[in-house]
Amino acid sequence: MLTLRYILRNLARHKLRNALTVIGVAVSVLAFGLLRTTVDAWYAGVAASSSTRLVTRNAVSIIYTLPISYGERIRAVDGVTLVSAGNWFGGVYLDEKNFFPNFAVQARPYLTLYPEIILDQAQKEAFLRDRKGCLIGRKLAARFGWKVGDPVTLRGTIYPGDWPMTVRAVYRGRDTGVDETQFLFHWEYLNESLRKTTPALVDQAGFFLLGVRAPELAASASRTVDAIFANSLAETLTETEQAFQMGFVAMSEAIITAIQLISVLVILIILAVAANTMAMTARERSREFAALKALGFGPGYLALLIFGESLALSILGTGLGCGLTFPAAAAFGDALGQYFPIFQVSGLTMALQAGAALVVGLTAGAFPAWRAGRVGVAEALRRIG
Repeated sequence: MLTLRYILRNLARHKLRNALTVIGVAVSVLAFGLLRTTVDAWYAGVAASSSTRLVTRNAVSIIYTLPISYGERIRAVDGVTLVSAGNWFGGVYLDEKNFFPNFAVQARPYLTLYPEIILDQAQKEAFLRDRKGCLIGRKLAARFGWKVGDPVTLRGTIYPGDWPMTVRAVYRGRDTGVDETQFLFHWEYLNESLRKTTPALVDQAGFFLLGVRAPELAASASRTVDAIFANSLAETLTETEQAFQMGFVAMSEAIITAIQLISVLVILIILAVAANTMAMTARERSREFAALKALGFGPGYLALLIFGESLALSILGTGLGCGLTFPAAAAFGDALGQYFPIFQVSGLTMALQAGAALVVGLTAGAFPAWRAGRVGVAEALRRIG
């Protein structure tokens, strides 16, 4: 207890320097937490994927379509329970800056495939009945102030023209990992409109979402589906939803790697800040350490004092940085919600922040503790300044 009091009293000897050190550690921990959360946000779609959902797309590229007739043949594959066709619509609201994910899907099987989409039963039925109705996430509704019954017109980019619809339902996620910024409407509405304006694009699906009875059937079902359409004009590639999402993440691999490297550099900055403070502290107190050694305290006790002070500074800074991470992440998520619909601090990120504090505290105190243990009593007492 006396040692702890001694360590705490030493923290108050240089209030400004130690306060600045704590702030520096806190800022670095905050930056590390936000960078790690950004990486997690990139992988949010992968983490939310189900092991019983597959995606079938054109084997050449996702930008090429498949005949809608493929759906019936896929549905007949052993182990497949549900199939929903869909297209990435790529529309915008009013102008290009109002971007959000919007899809045309076969609504009834789609909602069955995604039980994590929670919505009022009356709203669900209203959406399913209205061919020109749309289903939106509550974050998207809050962003534009939309509510059930409001008319919404998307301006098509892939499919040109104005596409008027009516909000029939607003969904929420079953858990925090569900994207609540999506805009879903009926594939049939898209197809019927194209029949009048662009007949060449009629009866085409950008992808098929498949539900399988059990995760262990995913591999065999994928092979069977692709074998059915082998050597056809539109061959398919069927993969798990997780693999499909990873394909999009892989496109940004260089950016993700850069962010991860920066997060490591942030830890090194924390270490430099703390090590500098502890080196100055040990140099200034060399005469005190010599006096303690003359009184019979060994190098181990001196190391304990230095490590204790270094850890105390790191823990204070980390506590402050961790406390600021949550409001900072919330503000960041609100500002960039259209790019990162799921931006939440994970338990792993908090554990890494705490682990970084421990490593930095121990590492920063290692060299000063070694120097203090080796200092000669007479030499230190003769030192001036």
